Amino acid sequence: MNKNHYLFTSESVSEGHPDKIADQISDALLDNFLALDPEARVAIENLVTTGQVVIAGEVKTTAYVDVQNVTRETIKQIGYTKDDYYFSYKSLGVLSAIHDQSEDIARGVVKEDENEQGAGDQGMMFGYAVDETPQLMPLPISLAHDIMRELAYIRKQTNWMPYLRPDAKSQVTVEYDENHKPVALHTIVISTQHDEFIQPEKNSPGAKAKAQKAMQARIKKDLIKYLFPRMKQRYPGHIAQMLDLFNPETGLLVNPTGNFVIGGPHGDTGLTGRKIIVDTYGGRGAHGGGAFSGKDSTKVDRSGAYAARHLAKNMVAAGVAREILIQIAYAIGVAEPVSIYVNTYGTNQTRFSDAELAKLIQKNIPLTPQAIENRLKLRLPIYSETAAYGHFGRQPRKITKHFRFYNYARKQYETKNLEVELFTWEKLDMVDTFKKLFQLNG
Repeated sequence: MNKNHYLFTSESVSEGHPDKIADQISDALLDNFLALDPEARVAIENLVTTGQVVIAGEVKTTAYVDVQNVTRETIKQIGYTKDDYYFSYKSLGVLSAIHDQSEDIARGVVKEDENEQGAGDQGMMFGYAVDETPQLMPLPISLAHDIMRELAYIRKQTNWMPYLRPDAKSQVTVEYDENHKPVALHTIVISTQHDEFIQPEKNSPGAKAKAQKAMQARIKKDLIKYLFPRMKQRYPGHIAQMLDLFNPETGLLVNPTGNFVIGGPHGDTGLTGRKIIVDTYGGRGAHGGGAFSGKDSTKVDRSGAYAARHLAKNMVAAGVAREILIQIAYAIGVAEPVSIYVNTYGTNQTRFSDAELAKLIQKNIPLTPQAIENRLKLRLPIYSETAAYGHFGRQPRKITKHFRFYNYARKQYETKNLEVELFTWEKLDMVDTFKKLFQLNG
């Protein structure tokens, strides 16, 4: 490697990872509350462990949601369907300890004039964008997420690797040149849970080690055969070339401990909000520390981070800079941000300083919680899709979602169908606004 080059690493986890199971349960419950009551105030967290889900949080709503059923259906869709996993949607216990939202918090959020709606908490949120990928995301986290998506596709939609279980992690190390451009893939780590599909010939340490080594070799061979070709189809030009030049025989590490049979919540307790770096930029840029899943959009931990990403991505797309970090900070109960910060890492292409860019944003772009909710359509049930494989770098799209609930007035189950737009903060709908605001030509 060139002496002026450096390495940067990011990781992702599968939808079957314990922490991501917890995130998906929290966001599935949030979506169900919002589907029935768009004004619901929700902050739900949960813990998953061997045969058990413990749900806690605060909710203010007029809706009734079947917490047990939503939880079990979410776990079923992820793929925990066998008692062998010690965590099956059919047999696990679900304990709910959800209670009302604090009146002290509600006092700051709910106002007679909705435009004066205050932030649901204090804190700082970051948005980041860089021109390394078509999605304007850092390459290491993009690749790490796509490895996990493709592995999930192989597990759920094919019989190519029938021994796969739901829990998995990926890690990608990329080599960068002195101009901070990605030039090569250095190392890829994939750890995937699996059945014990090769049995030892006898019950001895040596025989067990031999069987584990054989399983490890088979998994690596199958990943090279099935996963890597699909990865190459995902990327254009120079990134596809990097994948072509990467030698998985030497650069791919698979299940480095040698065995990964015990996994999921039986192997490691999962908690909502414990994968905030996986959820964002893989360690690039910065993070304010607030988790996303299970929180409605009055919680600026979530909506503020989405708004900051929306700004940063559109500014990079507009040609303001190659790389941009934006920080927005709020005080609880106060509508306007207390500060906005912009860092272009020396790549600014405008006649304005970074400080002036921040002032122009603050003066011209509404960033109150209510304005963000309206601009990004955050009062709709759009959150389950964010809870695995990252909240950013995703494809905006419209879908119809179906929510089953019990109508107590009619004493029957009914289905509510809602058309929603996903990942609105990834839309490039402010490019012209920023070109005009920052006086960019072309």
